[in-house]
Amino acid sequence: MEINSAVIALAALAQETRLSVYRMLVEAGPEGLAAGRLADGLSVAPASLSFHLKELLHAGLVRSRQDGRYVIYSANYEAMNALLGYLTENCCRGTTAACLPITCCEPAKP
Repeated sequence: MEINSAVIALAALAQETRLSVYRMLVEAGPEGLAAGRLADGLSVAPASLSFHLKELLHAGLVRSRQDGRYVIYSANYEAMNALLGYLTENCCRGTTAACLPITCCEPAKP
């Protein structure tokens, strides 16, 4: 991951609502959640949620797909793992035995 991509991702997460949305999507797993469920679960107005989802999409942390009349959002696990790897790549001065790589769920196969 490049430093500019890391800064964009961290900036997107540096806001309370976006961080809550992202954590909810990570918890939901690869199948994701409809925008309405996100709004209800976080008590966020739909217009406000759309703004925050746009920022997460721009940062590459979230993906969206159409499912009938619903838009389903899911966490981009590859981007999350790349960000975690970038943040920890020089952990313990490069002594990999002391710092195991941090990864999360494996993304679902298409």
